[in-house]
Amino acid sequence: MSPEVSVIIPTYNRAAMVVEAVESVLAQDMPDFELIVINDGSTDKTEERLSAYGSHLKYYEQENAGVSAARNRGITFATAPLIAFLDSDDLWRPSKLQVQHTYMTENPEVHICQTEEIWWRNGRRVNPKKHHQKPSGDIFQRSLELCLVSPSAVIIRRELFEKVGYFDEELPMAEDYDLWLRVAVEYPVVLLPEPLVIKRGGHPGQLSARKGIDRYRIEALEKLLNSDRLSSEQYDWTWTALQRKCQIYGEGSFKRGRVEEGERYLAIPNKYRRGV
Repeated sequence: MSPEVSVIIPTYNRAAMVVEAVESVLAQDMPDFELIVINDGSTDKTEERLSAYGSHLKYYEQENAGVSAARNRGITFATAPLIAFLDSDDLWRPSKLQVQHTYMTENPEVHICQTEEIWWRNGRRVNPKKHHQKPSGDIFQRSLELCLVSPSAVIIRRELFEKVGYFDEELPMAEDYDLWLRVAVEYPVVLLPEPLVIKRGGHPGQLSARKGIDRYRIEALEKLLNSDRLSSEQYDWTWTALQRKCQIYGEGSFKRGRVEEGERYLAIPNKYRRGV
């Protein structure tokens, strides 16, 4: 009999942290899930540490190809109708899966929901700033500015990936920003207000803390503008966000003496301006 939820943990060189993530999944109040861990070419003791769990998880290795490829491979191995992700540096509280599974069962029209989070930075609890506060429902316009969906907090109906596509393996960063925008174009993202994820940041391997992420957000916005999925209003919102991000990135390039790069980014919005 298939499980109700497939939980996918991608990991790369986080042997100690991924063990804690796995433990938080195995401690869930809801037992009807499968746990899939994708080792994305780790060179530390990840395999050794996870081998202790035996049949409690399904373990796969791949050559290092990035978090998107790892998540996508996990989806191909998943057998449940609902998919949940957990980044290997984050943790779940024990009721996380049960709360979301109950909500999705009672609301079959909903394709995706997420929970609130507790943020930790450098070992201390911090409060998200106002612009990081998650909306619920139609989140598309607000999500153009920054990513407002956390992979560790979502649960998704499997068929949604067939409708909007998978994580873009060509994006080394902002891959989640890209996917959630493609989802939010058409589907509401419901927020469950209980904080059921512990999001740990401030460590050296944190992808979202790396410089240059806006370059990949610009690429994601261009992909949207080149698609045929946007309404006229959504197109205008997306173009405005693209113009703003290209202006900031382009001016930053000028300040660093990269004149050709700055001119290239300042010119990008012209390709998508209405009537051009």
